[in-house]
Amino acid sequence: MKTVDSFNFSGKKALIRVDFNVPLNKSFEITDDTRLKAVLPTVSKVLKDGGSAILMSHLGRPKGGPEEKYSLKHIIPYLSKMFGQEILFADDCIGADAKAKAAALKPGQVLLLENLRFYPEEEKGDVEFAKKLSVLGDVWVNDAFGTAHRAHASTAVIGQFFKDKVCGYVMQAELDNANKLLTSGEKPRTAVMGGSKISDKILVIENLLDKVDNLIIGGGMSYTFTKALGGKIGKSINEPDKLDLALSLLEKAKTKGVKLYLPLDNIIADDFSNDAKRQTVKTGEIPDGWEGLDIGPETVKLFSEVVAGSKTVLWNGPMGVFEFANFATGTIAIAKAVKEATQKGGYSLIGGGDSAAAINNLGFGNDVSYVSTGGGALLEYFEGKTLPGVAALEK
Repeated sequence: MKTVDSFNFSGKKALIRVDFNVPLNKSFEITDDTRLKAVLPTVSKVLKDGGSAILMSHLGRPKGGPEEKYSLKHIIPYLSKMFGQEILFADDCIGADAKAKAAALKPGQVLLLENLRFYPEEEKGDVEFAKKLSVLGDVWVNDAFGTAHRAHASTAVIGQFFKDKVCGYVMQAELDNANKLLTSGEKPRTAVMGGSKISDKILVIENLLDKVDNLIIGGGMSYTFTKALGGKIGKSINEPDKLDLALSLLEKAKTKGVKLYLPLDNIIADDFSNDAKRQTVKTGEIPDGWEGLDIGPETVKLFSEVVAGSKTVLWNGPMGVFEFANFATGTIAIAKAVKEATQKGGYSLIGGGDSAAAINNLGFGNDVSYVSTGGGALLEYFEGKTLPGVAALEK
């Protein structure tokens, strides 16, 4: 696989698949710029070499055609400031405007194409659509790890039309950090898994049982385990059809010598809202009409001690409904414990999505080893799957 450092972009037009799928508010202002900042090193290397950059990305989930709220033109002011220069914009990604602007692009210039998903062919992995995109550049750079698990036109299919295919810095860092955690991380290794559903992370959990010493289960998925063990969970979120699966995971962990930690207590509420009545109860003792929305103080202490004493930590998924301030205590505690483990010389990987948001919102982004922009792609990589966007770079 060619890397950015091993390639000279002088005189080349680099067609770069980036991940600019960033959250925008109603005024089209960016509310989290993590993914935008992440691509700066790759583009800067292209420009420094004397090349030009054509950036392509999706934004949101448009329904089969152009939608104002999903136009990438809204991020141009931010990009102009970030790169310190004018960002050219094509109002299409494969039409006459895109072709003309790409053809006229001079070394040092940056062109942003309109949202790829305004064409259904992008997600369908349409070969002809990929071919039309490919004519815009001389070399294809894939720097969008967050979409590497999708066999879309711009993320994988397009690779067949280029002799020169290059792995961007973001993609390379994601793969390097994931592999470090899976293969060379020091012991004890701990995985903290949260979020609402076991079904979303079952393959990851099974694969990690061969890699870690400790597995911590929190968040909504923990109530399925509690119910499987005969506990009362009130109206807490759970997956009734996954009770046997939960029990089998507990047995597998035991067989493999992995310490699996479940909550000891929960913060519960009589309604799904920040202002609901709340109380602390032992795990398995949630009364009818109440639901668990966070881990309790005993659990916070236990989980924090295990994490802070680890040499290698993977964290994916919140411990509760952390968007409600009154139920964010557990998630904040885990973030602080991960930070502590890192400060002691440990290695920590934050696995995208809500965990990344929590770390960044607390201002801990620079206090952990790596914050993934990957989300679903990272999880699939941990499942042991081949990612189409990575495979396309290797062919």
